[in-house]
Amino acid sequence: MGEFELIARFFAAARCARGGEGVALGIGDDCALLDVPAGASLAVSTDTLVAGVHFPLACDPHALGQRSLAVAASDLAAMGATPLGFTLALTVPEVDVDWLAQYAAGLDQMAGQCGLSLVGGDTTRGPLSLTVTVFGHVPRGQALTRQGAQVGDLLCVGGDLGNAAGALPLVLGTCEAPSGVAKPLLAHYWAPSPQFALGQALRGQASAALDISDGLLADAGHIAKASGLCLEINLERLPLSDALKALLGQEGARQAALTGGDDYVLLFTLPPARLSCLEKTGLPVQVIGRAVAGQGVRLLDAQGHDITPTQRGYQHFRGTP
Repeated sequence: MGEFELIARFFAAARCARGGEGVALGIGDDCALLDVPAGASLAVSTDTLVAGVHFPLACDPHALGQRSLAVAASDLAAMGATPLGFTLALTVPEVDVDWLAQYAAGLDQMAGQCGLSLVGGDTTRGPLSLTVTVFGHVPRGQALTRQGAQVGDLLCVGGDLGNAAGALPLVLGTCEAPSGVAKPLLAHYWAPSPQFALGQALRGQASAALDISDGLLADAGHIAKASGLCLEINLERLPLSDALKALLGQEGARQAALTGGDDYVLLFTLPPARLSCLEKTGLPVQVIGRAVAGQGVRLLDAQGHDITPTQRGYQHFRGTP
């Protein structure tokens, strides 16, 4: 099967490739054409997943299809963007019809959930690698960025932390757990839900934001550095799922929440006066700390003592510092 037949059979015929609002021209030409509303900025982000680095080579291709799009789409949510379209650069060692069909189905399912249209891409032969570029739009001047947090702001997250880190040993097959524990953790790992509704609600409300991909401590450090202040995190306020605590215990769950990656929930700073209004929306908002004068990130125990660990999160090419 050649490249063009592969694209036509598995991707161009998918529901997510039929275009949608904002897609003037999709798959089939040299470039896609996207229409951005007047007064809006185009938001663009790219994520690459490599077999053996970001996921095990032997994994469910349907789940991988969902994950490969979700992790990229989460960046759009973190900017408060409205989803528009995406491209896929797919490198596979060989043409495996069954694998491609399942992968494309998972990708299509997540595209429908996110409201994203497949508008182009590329295929080539080589070690398994998936590169997704996502496009969205946000009203000009309203994009959420890492810069802008102010002393006195609340530090908040959009949901439970550490679930994907807790799922990792289950994904790798190094441990087992009852279905009631394993199922929600694995679901979070393979099919995280980009928080578009929360991100859009934070426009004009949050002072800074990002999505947690490399661990709470590491990613909070990005906001602290960009905003020129210190973020204090209260250990007792970390939102932890029952499944994670059942698998790892209270202390293990906290460690996963602090330094584990792949949460893909939003982390944001918020002026205190805006908390009540945001809570009334029913969207997930959990206050876990505050912004203070200084620099970096501090982890505080119940008595207010600094217990910041040296391990912060994962960085490519440097391992876990």
